[in-house]
Amino acid sequence: MATAPPEDQRRLLEVQAFDTRLQQLVHQRRNHPALATLSELDGRIADLHTSLVDSRTAVADLERELAKAESDVAQVRSRAQRDQQKLDSGALSAKDSQALVSELESLARRQSVLEDAELEVMERLEAHQGSLAEVEAAHAELQAAKDRATAERDAAWAEINATGSKVKAEREALAAGLDAGLVALYDKLRAQLGGLGAAALRGGRCEGCRLELNPSDLAAVKAAPANQVVRCEECGRILVRPADEGAGA
Repeated sequence: MATAPPEDQRRLLEVQAFDTRLQQLVHQRRNHPALATLSELDGRIADLHTSLVDSRTAVADLERELAKAESDVAQVRSRAQRDQQKLDSGALSAKDSQALVSELESLARRQSVLEDAELEVMERLEAHQGSLAEVEAAHAELQAAKDRATAERDAAWAEINATGSKVKAEREALAAGLDAGLVALYDKLRAQLGGLGAAALRGGRCEGCRLELNPSDLAAVKAAPANQVVRCEECGRILVRPADEGAGA
């Protein structure tokens, strides 16, 4: 049968209060509103990332296509310029001159087709660049919102951690002054019973399980020596009696 000084048993409720506070702080850390915001933002950023990659790829492809179209036009213009210079030189025979005139006409038609294609690519590129700018702006806005939520989370966590360190130190100092066997039993029960290892007896009710003790159990608890560590018959927690209850040490 476990025994411990009555005052230590009553102070065990203070240890329990500290442990409950630590549990609350852990819950606050795990469930801070910023975490839900971050989760939502991460999902939206991930969804938008696909559009961002697709848009950037489309723009890059069109830029290469435009560069090719510009190169094709430049080649035709260069060829036409050389032919025109030969024709203007007057050093060609009539037959050769006629051939150059025919080639210049063909090059002009080719240049017109290539310039139309170049213009069409430019228009498509401009449209995609506009879309890319919109997607990048939306992505930047989401990232900024994520940065704010991260800062909010980190600040809250820092405050919670600081409070937790203070509470833990106070808890350890208090527990160190209590009966070692009592604390060991309490810690064991707390681990088994959802963090609540000791509860007060008030008005015939266990504050741990919130159940009324039956008359015989209540009578046995009241009759037990003050230094006897009694436990609730319903939940098994250490039952801490008020100072005016117990048969004495």
